[in-house]
Amino acid sequence: MSDGKHTLGPLRPNVRAEGAGVTEIRGPYYSSFGPAYLDDLLSVLAPFVDWVKLPGPAVLLLDDDAIARFVAVCREHDVKVSAGGAVEWAVTRGPAAVETYFDAIASQGYDVVEISAGMLALPERDYLRLVERAKKTGLHVKAEVGIQFGAGGTSSAAELEKAGTGSVPAALAKARRALECGADMIVLESEGVTESVTAWRTDVPAAFADAIGLEKLMFEAAEPAVFEWYVKNMGPEVNLFIDHTQVLHLESLRSGVWGPNDLWGRVVTYKG
Repeated sequence: MSDGKHTLGPLRPNVRAEGAGVTEIRGPYYSSFGPAYLDDLLSVLAPFVDWVKLPGPAVLLLDDDAIARFVAVCREHDVKVSAGGAVEWAVTRGPAAVETYFDAIASQGYDVVEISAGMLALPERDYLRLVERAKKTGLHVKAEVGIQFGAGGTSSAAELEKAGTGSVPAALAKARRALECGADMIVLESEGVTESVTAWRTDVPAAFADAIGLEKLMFEAAEPAVFEWYVKNMGPEVNLFIDHTQVLHLESLRSGVWGPNDLWGRVVTYKG
């Protein structure tokens, strides 16, 4: 691990200051890798990473030993481990499977659990029951909310456009109820907003930020142009979920040390 020294001294930007936004990175899914790869990545980038998310397929398909090795690597680097949206699969298998799922992740060393239902026609009351059950695990609960039904995987813009989008006020109401039921954070799903769309719906994250506040919000932003937009419009302390390949790119924006011509030298905070 790094000893924290920096030869360039005063040229080094002020990075990861107190109150900096949470950076969650995606684990193996779109690109497959193992604990040794993650260990190597975090050996130099852990100061810029808060959570590592094992996506739903990894949570379900990897055996206990593999999960334990991923968790151990994160512990070694003081990074929290997040379980992705595997609860959606568990729900389709019935109540007993849901109980098995929550009991398992609570015992496997995860710190954060995500409750999502973007692929399911699930009544809101049942979604909120899942949030309440997740809270009983003692883990940090992220409740994913979006406006796009059937979002997930690699759905095309045409497929999702055909499915249509939901009401923004309804999504906001669902997010507020999830917080009331014990969620610690709301994650705004990117499909229908900035992903798999012909035009970005920037009004949606703006509405969520206005109604809920940035401290309780995380935005999916696994494309550089998207997280650049969030930093430019919501500041460097915005909570973001990105791909693991983009850590230094995002941190360069947060710190102001680098960026596109409309951001470079313009990213600042004021603590007066």
